[in-house]
Amino acid sequence: MFSKDVRFGRAATVGQIVRIGARSVGIVALVCGCIGLILAIQMEPPLSTFGQTDKIANIVGVAVLRELGPLISAIVLTGFAGAAIAAELGTMVVGEEIEALEAQALNPIRFLAVPRVLATVLSLILLTIIGDVVAITTAGIVSIELLGVPYELYKVNTLSQISLSDFTTGLFKAGVFGLILSGIACYNGFKVSGGAAGVGKATTDTVVQTVVTIVIADLMFTAIFYQLGWA
Repeated sequence: MFSKDVRFGRAATVGQIVRIGARSVGIVALVCGCIGLILAIQMEPPLSTFGQTDKIANIVGVAVLRELGPLISAIVLTGFAGAAIAAELGTMVVGEEIEALEAQALNPIRFLAVPRVLATVLSLILLTIIGDVVAITTAGIVSIELLGVPYELYKVNTLSQISLSDFTTGLFKAGVFGLILSGIACYNGFKVSGGAAGVGKATTDTVVQTVVTIVIADLMFTAIFYQLGWA
């Protein structure tokens, strides 16, 4: 029985990763790519005034890895995973499927919530890595092709500015944001009442609450890391 439960949980988690992560790759790449373009273009005028256009690489690398990569990926995933999880669980509550699981001595948290939480955390970490790469790459393309920054100089500035701690800090944030996202979505989904209207309300509440909570959490992490000298 235990081995079957483990396999079931693993299969459910993998299935959720495919549903949540795969559906979000394109939009995360698109949004992060646009962010990279915007950063490069907006920073060029003030930096060129001081002859420091090549420093675009330094700023983009740090900003994306520490802040924008995990934050943008989390907000995008909220629209896919957060809303979907709340709606799915809410529909199951309304359809009395949760009660059916409990009648079979199955724990809804274990069989429904845990796979979704694990899948969301892992998906968001992977999506953050993809978003980081895309944003830095698009900023580099604009800087090199349009703004006249030499390729070698852009590469050297990027590699000299970013560090392993920048990368791991961003991934740590992504993991926490994934927990926040999936936790809020599962909570709102399980407490649905009032039929279809309740499901709609749970979905809306999930998106709003998640975005606000993630932004506040990001602010808190930034302040803490600054005090610790990691910023």
